[in-house]
Amino acid sequence: MPPLPIYDNLPTPSVLVDQPRLRANLASMQAACDAGGVELRPHIKTHKMVAIARQQLAAGARGLTCAKLGEAEAMLPSGVRSLFVAHSLVDPRQAPRLAALAERLDDLRLAVTSEAHAEAFVSLAAATGRKLSVMLALDTGQHREGARDLAAAQRIAARLARSPHVELRGFYTHEGHLYGVPANDQPAAVETVLASACAARDAIAPGLPLWPGCSISAKHVAALSRGRAQAVRPGTYVFGDYQMAYLARVMPPEEIALHVLTTVVDKPEPGFALVDAGSKTLFADRTADSLYAVAADGRDLKVVRVSEEHGWLRGADVDRLRIGERLRLIPVHVCPVVNLTDEVIVTAGDEVVDTWRVDARGCVR
Repeated sequence: MPPLPIYDNLPTPSVLVDQPRLRANLASMQAACDAGGVELRPHIKTHKMVAIARQQLAAGARGLTCAKLGEAEAMLPSGVRSLFVAHSLVDPRQAPRLAALAERLDDLRLAVTSEAHAEAFVSLAAATGRKLSVMLALDTGQHREGARDLAAAQRIAARLARSPHVELRGFYTHEGHLYGVPANDQPAAVETVLASACAARDAIAPGLPLWPGCSISAKHVAALSRGRAQAVRPGTYVFGDYQMAYLARVMPPEEIALHVLTTVVDKPEPGFALVDAGSKTLFADRTADSLYAVAADGRDLKVVRVSEEHGWLRGADVDRLRIGERLRLIPVHVCPVVNLTDEVIVTAGDEVVDTWRVDARGCVR
């Protein structure tokens, strides 16, 4: 009797990583950065795995970006020597952890994100007993963190210069607002981001690097930089998701490397089915029209609602489903999906080839 297909042998819900697709995504981004003469410093918030960080570094990444200290600490076994923690750290109780992290790296850079944050951060830096390297955030359109205009950026830089505990080492921006820009308009939007960020950088410290960061824009930045940006910090590109493939259209669906394997557990009424992947697997991020996930095989099957342990499935092909049938889903937003699982199952074709631990799962401190 031939072996059962891989998807019939695995428990559900499971998070699957397609190894050949992952490798291709890593290589494609590294090649784009190499061709554009910019460094790749990927954000690990998407994968949170030492196994993938090692592959990124081996392929040519010059360092890693993290959101929290816990993520940075979890990535140390990868062999990384340069880390950027791109978050507004303020708690003086973190000073011992910062000092210990700096001791284990050749290059640790931390974020300063506003005038108010600069004051709190200088106090934190003093508590470490070290001189800390910082990157100054510039708001280029998302309106989250970052100096809102040149005058604010200049005031922050001046405040940092007065402190013996910090050294300004560069500038960064997160252009997450480009997720809402049509694919054909993204190069022009990236030009606007680069012009805005470079104007601030060049007015304050023209010799310092600029590190934009977003999977939507990373390849455009690399291609259009012409020496203006020195690094990019994409995260989602390693796997891709519905936003990347169907909304931003920066990658085709067949390059998506992560799926959620789920089972149809009930069909309570015509046109409606339930699967065993709910908000504890898919998370609660959704599109504006309340879409959480779609079938990876192209059938019209959409998760339109989630409760804790159920995905609510609708679409033209729902009535053709059988109870017990397995589906692979493409999540709308992959990053929180990974953070909800202890491990991912690595596949190649019809084989399970490995299991990787999500080392930084839950590292939000």
